[in-house]
Amino acid sequence: MNRNDVSSGFIFKTYKKPYQSPFEVLFEVFKELITHTSGDFDEAIDWLRQLDKEYELTTPEYSIDDFIEDLKNKGYIQERIKPDGKNGIEITSKTEKAIRQRALKQIFGKMRKGSSGNHKTKHSGQTQDATGDFKKYQYGDPLDKISMTESLRNAQINHGLDDFHLTENDLVVEESNHKSQMSTVLMIDISHSMILYGEDRITPAKKVAMALAELILTQYPKDSLDVIVFGNDAWPIKIKDLPYLQVGPFHTNTVAGLQLAMDILRRKRNANKQIFMITDGKPSCLRMPDGSYYKNSMGLDEYITQRCYNMAAQARKLKIPITTFMIASDPYLQQFVDEFSASNQGKAYYTGLEGLGEMIFEDYETNRKKRIR
Repeated sequence: MNRNDVSSGFIFKTYKKPYQSPFEVLFEVFKELITHTSGDFDEAIDWLRQLDKEYELTTPEYSIDDFIEDLKNKGYIQERIKPDGKNGIEITSKTEKAIRQRALKQIFGKMRKGSSGNHKTKHSGQTQDATGDFKKYQYGDPLDKISMTESLRNAQINHGLDDFHLTENDLVVEESNHKSQMSTVLMIDISHSMILYGEDRITPAKKVAMALAELILTQYPKDSLDVIVFGNDAWPIKIKDLPYLQVGPFHTNTVAGLQLAMDILRRKRNANKQIFMITDGKPSCLRMPDGSYYKNSMGLDEYITQRCYNMAAQARKLKIPITTFMIASDPYLQQFVDEFSASNQGKAYYTGLEGLGEMIFEDYETNRKKRIR
């Protein structure tokens, strides 16, 4: 046996956590806190100081005040004048992007690695991407799609080196698939029940929205994502405003949210359109033609639910599927969600907060792979 040969096997070592600077350690905690406080810097820092006392996050050489100074120097926060005339601090767009990136990593980081960044339909089209598969050349195939390496290889196998020549039968082209483009509207319920019973449901919903936004911005730049919120009424919010989203003293006007979502999607040119709706309760509010509100929080109001079913059916006619994520375990609501989904021929998930991001990711990916008709 050669003396230089080394037998193969496993070597077990004590895990060593990758080095993080004091700033990086605190910044990870800060990004989580600033999400929970809806962008309130002072409240996030108060929480950070309390956590520091309990878990000793800082060192004598690097304090919370040093961290705040680094946030300023690195462009993550800036000074501003508060409405009362006093000086204050607010986060910048750089922090907003960092929060979205963290949400993307938190929610989608557990998904399998190596999957394609742009997913395709099986339909051929003008906008194409290579699949790695080959097919025999046929008259009319683009000449620039001919794989010369594979074609020469075929010629060598078919004719040998002594009588080497290239014929049409040796030619192969690399197959390509049409890249589908998707227009998505994400509806987020901001009614008061999203923070009732001691359960914070709005923060995970915000994280999902931020992660989905960052995914689309970085991997699917030709897709579009619009985010709307709905309580007594519905209105659009900008991606940059997601960290600041808060629950209000609202009922749940699902119809208003659907109307706005469909109005947005009507103006989109993409063939593939869809609505994701994150909610934890039944519809309980309608805006009447005279501007007043019809509200009923007791049970399933047939007048309200029927309007919802009509909106779902209308979206179906427009070829807009609706996927509902009911983040509540109340079986009483299943009747409404089932009928609503049947009216649209959409899908519904009855889920807690755990795994919400992965489910939305999977549905987004699946719908991009097919042509919604």
